Parts: sequence; C-alpha cells; structure tokens
Amino acid sequence: MRSSRTMMAAVVIGTALAGSAHAASDDKAIADISRYCQACWRNARLPADHWGDATQQVFVRMLERVDPARWAAALQQEGAERREFLRAIDTVKKRTQRAKRPGFLPDAIADATLLDSGYRAEDRNWIAAHARDLLSERQQRILDLTFTGHEVPDIANVLGTTVERVSDEKYKAIRKLKEKYGEESP
Repeated sequence: MRSSRTMMAAVVIGTALAGSAHAASDDKAIADISRYCQACWRNARLPADHWGDATQQVFVRMLERVDPARWAAALQQEGAERREFLRAIDTVKKRTQRAKRPGFLPDAIADATLLDSGYRAEDRNWIAAHARDLLSERQQRILDLTFTGHEVPDIANVLGTTVERVSDEKYKAIRKLKEKYGEESP
C-alpha cells in the first residue's frame, strides 16, 4: 500500500510539473527543495530510509497549497509560499518522528501489520475498554477504524475530514492513553 501511494504521488507531481511552462526553473526548484528537505531530515535525525517518502509528502502538500510556478519563491524569499513550505516540512517531520516511537500503545494502535495477531487482540480490547472513559467519540471512532485495518487516509475518507486531522486526533488519543496509563500493558 505504501509503495502504491508513493508511486501515485510521483505520478501526480510529474504530471503537474510536465504541464508547466517553466520546466527548467521548475527542475531547479524541485532539486533545491529536495536538497533542503534532505538537510532537514538529516538535522531531525530521521532514518535515511524515510527521507524519500518524507520528501514526497512535502511535494504532495506543496502541490495542494502552492502553484508549482511559485515553488522557487519558497526558497528565495519570505512570503506565503515559504510559510507553506516550512509548514509542510514541519508536519511531515513530526508525523515521521511520531511513527517511529516505540512502545506498547503506539505499537498496538498504529501498526496495522500487528492487528491480525492474537496477542494484539488482548491489547486492542484493553485499549478499547479504557478509551471509552477517556477519549472523545471521534477519537474512539478513529481507534476503532484503525483496529479494523483502516489506514489514516481511509479513516479520513470515512469521517469526511483531512488526513492531517485524523493523524492529529489519533496522536492526541495515544497521548491521552499514555498520560493516564503510561506504558502499562494489559
């Protein structure tokens, strides 16, 4: 699933940029943005094998919010384009850092590959029981959908909201559970 999304992002970026009248300057802007992102990922100590995906996510956010003809401005001057670019980097960096944190609750909630194991069924039941008293209905719904195998983009579609909103709500739910129950396991 991850590689198909990455491939789709690459196709979207390539298609959007191929139709641009400023292909040479677009190529330079893309290369400059890629280098800037790599420096950010290195400074944030993200695993090198995540850099490509993280950079793709920045480009997708930029395509959604900034005209590709204005991408060069994101690196050259202060303004709306630069703010959107820095916001995209910060969002992707935080999401990537959250995803790599180890621990009982994040593993049980966030890792869809573990959802099928019998061992994790006990974890899911424990979390669901404690979530009823602590989390909002929206956060409970997000966890329920996660436990049934839905990924964040799928949950966003089901709830009719953005991926960022679902990711933030999921993070807040995990944080609430960790603050209340720590790393205790069922």
